[in-house]
Amino acid sequence: MKIRVDKNVVEFRPGNEEETQSLEVLWRVVVDCMKENKKMVAIGEYIPSKENIARFYIEGIKGGETQFSEEKAAEDNTYLCETCNKYMNIKAGQSLPYCCNRVMVVID
Repeated sequence: MKIRVDKNVVEFRPGNEEETQSLEVLWRVVVDCMKENKKMVAIGEYIPSKENIARFYIEGIKGGETQFSEEKAAEDNTYLCETCNKYMNIKAGQSLPYCCNRVMVVID
Protein backbone atom coordinates (compact mmCIF):
# COMPACT_ATOMS: atom_id res chain seq x y z
CA MET A 1 0.00 0.00 0.00
CA LYS A 2 1.41 3.35 -0.98
CA ILE A 3 0.40 6.35 1.11
CA ARG A 4 0.91 9.87 -0.21
CA VAL A 5 0.37 13.00 1.88
CA ASP A 6 -0.14 16.33 0.11
CA LYS A 7 -0.83 19.03 2.73
CA ASN A 8 -4.27 18.08 4.13
CA VAL A 9 -5.03 15.28 1.64
CA VAL A 10 -4.00 11.66 2.20
CA GLU A 11 -4.04 9.25 -0.75
CA PHE A 12 -3.98 5.45 -0.39
CA ARG A 13 -2.97 3.36 -3.40
CA PRO A 14 -3.36 -0.44 -2.94
CA GLY A 15 -0.49 -2.58 -4.19
CA ASN A 16 -2.38 -5.86 -4.59
CA GLU A 17 -5.90 -7.37 -4.61
CA GLU A 18 -5.97 -7.99 -0.84
CA GLU A 19 -5.12 -4.34 -0.14
CA THR A 20 -7.76 -3.24 -2.68
CA GLN A 21 -10.39 -5.29 -0.85
CA SER A 22 -9.29 -3.95 2.55
CA LEU A 23 -9.41 -0.36 1.30
CA GLU A 24 -12.89 -0.97 -0.12
CA VAL A 25 -14.08 -2.25 3.29
CA LEU A 26 -12.57 0.79 5.01
CA TRP A 27 -14.22 3.10 2.47
CA ARG A 28 -17.65 1.53 3.06
CA VAL A 29 -17.28 1.84 6.84
CA VAL A 30 -16.10 5.47 6.81
CA VAL A 31 -18.10 6.93 3.90
CA ASP A 32 -21.88 7.33 4.18
CA CYS A 33 -23.29 9.02 1.07
CA MET A 34 -26.66 9.68 2.72
CA LYS A 35 -25.49 10.98 6.13
CA GLU A 36 -22.24 12.17 7.66
CA ASN A 37 -18.92 10.47 7.00
CA LYS A 38 -17.12 9.00 9.99
CA LYS A 39 -13.84 10.37 11.33
CA MET A 40 -10.69 8.37 11.98
CA VAL A 41 -8.75 9.35 15.11
CA ALA A 42 -5.21 8.18 15.84
CA ILE A 43 -4.72 5.82 18.80
CA GLY A 44 -1.53 5.67 20.79
CA GLU A 45 1.75 6.30 19.02
CA TYR A 46 3.46 5.41 15.77
CA ILE A 47 7.12 4.60 16.32
CA PRO A 48 8.31 2.27 13.53
CA SER A 49 11.38 1.12 15.47
CA LYS A 50 9.12 0.03 18.35
CA GLU A 51 6.13 -1.39 16.41
CA ASN A 52 5.60 -0.68 12.71
CA ILE A 53 1.82 -0.29 12.85
CA ALA A 54 -0.48 2.74 13.04
CA ARG A 55 -3.91 2.36 14.67
CA PHE A 56 -6.98 4.53 14.26
CA TYR A 57 -10.36 4.56 15.96
CA ILE A 58 -13.38 5.12 13.69
CA GLU A 59 -15.83 7.41 15.49
CA GLY A 60 -19.40 6.20 15.60
CA ILE A 61 -18.59 2.49 15.29
CA LYS A 62 -19.29 0.43 18.38
CA GLY A 63 -16.27 -1.41 19.78
CA GLY A 64 -16.13 -5.09 20.56
CA GLU A 65 -17.51 -6.79 23.64
CA THR A 66 -15.01 -7.25 26.46
CA GLN A 67 -13.95 -10.76 27.40
CA PHE A 68 -11.51 -11.83 30.10
CA SER A 69 -8.52 -14.15 30.08
CA GLU A 70 -7.42 -16.72 32.62
CA GLU A 71 -4.42 -14.52 33.48
CA LYS A 72 -4.70 -12.25 36.52
CA ALA A 73 -3.47 -8.67 36.90
CA ALA A 74 -0.41 -8.37 39.14
CA GLU A 75 -1.32 -4.85 40.26
CA ASP A 76 -4.03 -2.19 39.90
CA ASN A 77 -3.85 -0.64 36.41
CA THR A 78 -5.89 0.97 33.65
CA TYR A 79 -6.10 -1.10 30.47
CA LEU A 80 -6.77 0.30 26.97
CA CYS A 81 -8.16 -1.36 23.84
CA GLU A 82 -5.93 -0.01 21.05
CA THR A 83 -8.64 -0.80 18.49
CA CYS A 84 -11.77 0.91 19.85
CA ASN A 85 -10.18 3.12 22.55
CA LYS A 86 -12.25 1.63 25.40
CA TYR A 87 -10.50 1.58 28.77
CA MET A 88 -11.06 -0.32 32.01
CA ASN A 89 -9.69 -0.04 35.53
CA ILE A 90 -8.57 -3.51 36.66
CA LYS A 91 -7.64 -4.34 40.25
CA ALA A 92 -4.84 -6.71 41.25
CA GLY A 93 -6.05 -10.30 41.04
CA GLN A 94 -8.80 -9.62 38.47
CA SER A 95 -8.73 -11.32 35.06
CA LEU A 96 -6.99 -9.42 32.25
CA PRO A 97 -9.41 -7.93 29.70
CA TYR A 98 -9.65 -8.64 25.96
CA CYS A 99 -11.49 -6.36 23.55
CA CYS A 100 -11.87 -6.37 19.75
CA ASN A 101 -10.12 -9.78 19.65
CA ARG A 102 -6.95 -8.37 21.24
CA VAL A 103 -5.45 -8.17 24.70
CA MET A 104 -6.00 -4.75 26.22
CA VAL A 105 -2.74 -3.02 27.15
CA VAL A 106 -1.71 -1.22 30.33
CA ILE A 107 -1.74 2.58 30.08
CA ASP A 108 1.53 3.94 31.46
